[in-house]
Amino acid sequence: MSQPPAAPYPPPARGSRPARVLLTVVAVVLALCGGGTAVAWYALRDEVVEVVEATGTRVVAPETLAGRPKVTDPELQRLADQAVGQMRSTVRDGNSTVAGFYGDPDTGDLVMVAATAGLLADPERELDRSVEGLATDLGVATVAPVEPGPLGGAARCGDGRAQGLPLGVCVWADRGSLGLVVLFDAAGADARAEFVTIRGQVERRD
Repeated sequence: MSQPPAAPYPPPARGSRPARVLLTVVAVVLALCGGGTAVAWYALRDEVVEVVEATGTRVVAPETLAGRPKVTDPELQRLADQAVGQMRSTVRDGNSTVAGFYGDPDTGDLVMVAATAGLLADPERELDRSVEGLATDLGVATVAPVEPGPLGGAARCGDGRAQGLPLGVCVWADRGSLGLVVLFDAAGADARAEFVTIRGQVERRD
């Protein structure tokens, strides 16, 4: 008699931190894949300087992110790819996409990043749409503008919650990219404190 396929993870003890984190990861990905954070991307025909700058923007997956190692587990990577899929499906003139988890799921120190580079006509409008979607999908509240860092554009951070676990969430948009950062078992203030560092390690401008 054939045996059923093995589960991608051994079942963690009920109520354990790894179990909560993994359940929250799945909940976050399912919410993001629902389309609430989808954005409209457009090819630009004018504003030549900004267009040139935007086309020189790309996103990369660093080996470490704010001191955290990249999680290489194939199941978590599959979930990350699903999370960025909605962004990828709406990109025009896109040149790169990044999605991944960094940190240690066992300790709860986990960060998810999802970003896409391409031409964005109205970053502020798409940032508004993203924040509205996050409020619906992940209960992100107390959202406030934050310093976007030397790469410019606009950014906002806030507090979210999924599966009872607090989330620190930041989103940014500029002429050449849109990205999302989620810190698990953390507050919006924690995400805000690390945002510029994380974005600077993911977004590149030629």
